[in-house]
Amino acid sequence: MNDTLGTASGIVPAPIARQPWEMLIPVLLLTLFGGLVLYSAGGGSMEPFATSHFIRFAVFMVMTAIIASMPREAVRVLTYPAYLLVLLMLLGVEVVGQVGGGSQRWLEFGPIRIQPSELMKPAVVLAMARFYETLPAGMIGTWRSLVPAGGLIALPMGLVLMQPDLGTSVAIAFGGVVVMFLAGLPLWWFLLAGGGVIAAAPLVYFFALHDYQRARVTTFLDPENDPLGAGYHIAQSKIAIGSGGIFGKGFNEGTQSHLEYLPEPHTDFVFATMAEEWGLMGGLFVLTMYGMILWWGTKVSRESQDRFTALLAAGATATIFFYIAINLLMVMGMAPAKGIPLPWMSHGGSSMMTNMICIGLLMMVNRWNQKAPRRGLTT
Repeated sequence: MNDTLGTASGIVPAPIARQPWEMLIPVLLLTLFGGLVLYSAGGGSMEPFATSHFIRFAVFMVMTAIIASMPREAVRVLTYPAYLLVLLMLLGVEVVGQVGGGSQRWLEFGPIRIQPSELMKPAVVLAMARFYETLPAGMIGTWRSLVPAGGLIALPMGLVLMQPDLGTSVAIAFGGVVVMFLAGLPLWWFLLAGGGVIAAAPLVYFFALHDYQRARVTTFLDPENDPLGAGYHIAQSKIAIGSGGIFGKGFNEGTQSHLEYLPEPHTDFVFATMAEEWGLMGGLFVLTMYGMILWWGTKVSRESQDRFTALLAAGATATIFFYIAINLLMVMGMAPAKGIPLPWMSHGGSSMMTNMICIGLLMMVNRWNQKAPRRGLTT
């Protein structure tokens, strides 16, 4: 529609008009709004958060445009090598990775610092979509549709759990499992796996989790038990969100973040920082922008004309959804506290990179869809 209007009027050049502005505008607005919140979180200053936030977005927007322009056959050829490269980077983390916050998650190449586990989220989605594209339809429902795909998920999960990073490993699994489900694997397999996870939960809690991870679970179940200790983050987040009311306290007028009651007001708890100053109206604006982005991603998947593009778009959308859902549930005390930033609002390069890669993949599939002949989804 944008393309037609732009070409007909002659006012907007066709390359600009054909861009998916129904998604790009919400992303831009969220980034700008996030910059305002980070300006406030920085004490009314562009430094140290807001400036780098905008610079990262600009840099990753170039990367997104490059991904969006990639041809279909090149992506198909490069999918497995890209997955293998990121897997080797995860192995490299275990050997020479940098330690931060008690975890070993980064590789450093001079001034460049990369978190390979973030790259693995879209890499897994790509590899899974490619695998199910090449799998004959008659093998869906057999072990051949489960075991190789399970290996593609389990290998990076195991390496990420060694860092240790439970949240990222779950995010990797989430994107992969969504692709498996949409590929048509039997529902009872997922129900059986879910039952197994529930049954194994007590064993995992007592024997596999670290002490700080168990503390997060117990705090989630009973946040009032230790409000000055393990439950402090969630308690202060709830206070900040609740104190904002309908319209908030006003821009740069938040007390929870400015007086440093709210931990990590620029990263994990940026939504609480926003809600205190912008209130319910600010929260509804943010949710509406995210809803528009996810709706567009779902539409791209539905309009895809082959299995590979449909699964790729769905997996990329699911990855973005995971970030949004887990962060919002966490700041409202409905999920255990975990370092999952809020897309396009939190200050963090790794998470923005991952979400911009997903946006690039969606734009790439959308471009392919526009050029593809209309036909039924191939199986």
